[in-house]
Amino acid sequence: MDCILFRHGIAIDREEWGDQEAQRPLTPKGAQRTVKAAAGLCAMGITPTILFSSPFTRALETAKIILEAVRLQKNVQICDELLPDSPPDKILTLLGSLPPDSCVVFVGHEPHLGEAAGVMLFGKPVNGLSLKKAGACSIRFDTIPKAGRGTLNWWLTASLLRSLRGK
Repeated sequence: MDCILFRHGIAIDREEWGDQEAQRPLTPKGAQRTVKAAAGLCAMGITPTILFSSPFTRALETAKIILEAVRLQKNVQICDELLPDSPPDKILTLLGSLPPDSCVVFVGHEPHLGEAAGVMLFGKPVNGLSLKKAGACSIRFDTIPKAGRGTLNWWLTASLLRSLRGK
């Protein structure tokens, strides 16, 4: 099973948006860069079987961009396990419920995604793992997804993903 953690694109600044944190959308520049980063996933031959997103607007917008780029014929599934304050190990429980040959994309937030990557790779959240906006990483599980059993395939910034498009 392959698990791709993808951080949402650049969103409107908190100070400019106000109190509705969950409804804060991508900026036009953030959407444009996310389109190019998603094209990088395609250039790598990533073919997700399922796409989950945090219910926050900026994550949903990012997930829809990815969905269109990879031409997945399914809808984005909203997932409370991707909320910023959700325990990072909850993603493993969700992975365990999916077919073992799945390629799953999770769109969410930092520091939650970095913490989840730590749990997958090392069995616990660790310092130093964080995804830049519209950046992603891929973690593979050769057996049932459990803490510390994942193997890192790649970890790419948004600019590296964007540079892959069309190659």
